[in-house]
Amino acid sequence: MSTLLNEHLGKKLRLRRTSLGLTQTQVAKAINVTFQQIQKYEKGTNGVSSARLLQLANFLKVPIKYFFEDYHDFKADSGKDLAKSLNYSFLLKLFNDLEPIEKDKIFEVLKNNRDLKKAV
Repeated sequence: MSTLLNEHLGKKLRLRRTSLGLTQTQVAKAINVTFQQIQKYEKGTNGVSSARLLQLANFLKVPIKYFFEDYHDFKADSGKDLAKSLNYSFLLKLFNDLEPIEKDKIFEVLKNNRDLKKAV
């Protein structure tokens, strides 16, 4: 695995971990490695095996292709703009910081919007 790919995977790992408000220790315990190993993954010092990447994807609740999005050699099947994943992570972080009542209000607005589109 190239150094550039290792660094890219590490950045995506750190972005997702921090957007969920998780520590390196929490992620490490979930996949049975040391927090130092997570540090090395995030810095791109160590490559991530396919099995470990699958564990990370499952724990962080992202499809495995999340880690390859925005990488210059990765071609997505969907053809969508992969830069949107950064916006998704940012919005997820904001949403997770909301109070339950605020989250309920957002869900209500989204539900009403979906119902309006169905009616049209």
